[in-house]
Amino acid sequence: MVLESLQMEKFQVIKNGIVFELEPEEEGGFTITVPTLPGCVSFGKTIDESLKNVMDAMTGWVEVAREEGIDVPKEVETAVLVLH
Repeated sequence: MVLESLQMEKFQVIKNGIVFELEPEEEGGFTITVPTLPGCVSFGKTIDESLKNVMDAMTGWVEVAREEGIDVPKEVETAVLVLH
């Protein structure tokens, strides 16, 4: 009998009304994305670190979106304002 290693699949976490998708990496840690913010991606060794790191990425995303005149989802705008 061959035992296959168990692999976690991508999963979602909702925090402050924002959906985050986390994907475990083979070498450890998690890649995290924000589906409502195309291209907003970060990484962390733990789920908590990933969530903290993606907040920095979200702040940068919102700054560029404002400069480019791109609409920012209200829940994201609120979360970024709370950070400052």
